[in-house]
Amino acid sequence: MAKTWIPMMHAEGTASRQAHVALPAGTYEREMGKEGFFGPAAHLYHQNPPTGWIDWEGPLKPRAFDTAKFAEAADCPWKARLLMGNAHVKYRHLLLTAPMDHLVRNGDGDELLFIHDGSGELFCDFGHLSYSEGDYVMLPRGTMWRLEPATPSKILLIEATNDSYRLPEKGLVGPHAIFDPGILQIPALDDAFRAQQQKGPVSGGHNWRVVIKRRDQLSTVTYPYNPLDVVGWKGDLAVVKLNWRDIRPLMSHRYHLPPSAHTTFLASRFV
Repeated sequence: MAKTWIPMMHAEGTASRQAHVALPAGTYEREMGKEGFFGPAAHLYHQNPPTGWIDWEGPLKPRAFDTAKFAEAADCPWKARLLMGNAHVKYRHLLLTAPMDHLVRNGDGDELLFIHDGSGELFCDFGHLSYSEGDYVMLPRGTMWRLEPATPSKILLIEATNDSYRLPEKGLVGPHAIFDPGILQIPALDDAFRAQQQKGPVSGGHNWRVVIKRRDQLSTVTYPYNPLDVVGWKGDLAVVKLNWRDIRPLMSHRYHLPPSAHTTFLASRFV
């Protein structure tokens, strides 16, 4: 059901004619919105910095997370340290130093990997994809996958719980704003993918395990062969990769662009 917001557009007192541009002298701008950067918004102009507090008590106290302190290695994404989460999104930090000896599958939502550091290979239902520092890799819910790091890989995992990642509407700035969707890379059924089909897990033997996460509970399915054995696929759903270096900077200091023009992947209550 479409939302019908209370219609109103008003300016009171000393305010900028355009948000984020030519702020009144000696003021500090604060943005207030109904749904983050989407929906109705107000821009308030303060005489003092809204972040100029000298003390803060209670659960809403701002926090900065130094993920370097969460650097213990894990052999499975589902063992990665949970940084924070709620009903809509979960953030985990993974340090992977050796090839995974099993596959994983998320039944709770799409998974977005951001590679802070390291490089290696991703094998999944859709084929083979190399990854390196600065990559975003979006894995649709239900995808089987595993990683083989060439160097120790520090990875942020962002789960869109019970939701799917999508690209935001770009509006008048056009679909190519911030990055051209044509730059998105997808896995390939290449020689490396075909070669891994014949290999057993690095732990030895021939049986492959798939660790499935659903409602934060783990189930393990064992196969007498490598289930990443597809010979082809078709459709408009797949793993995709985007590197932050392919994101074009926007002249937001000169022109105020809609928030959606600055975003990449979008899910419910997550941008």
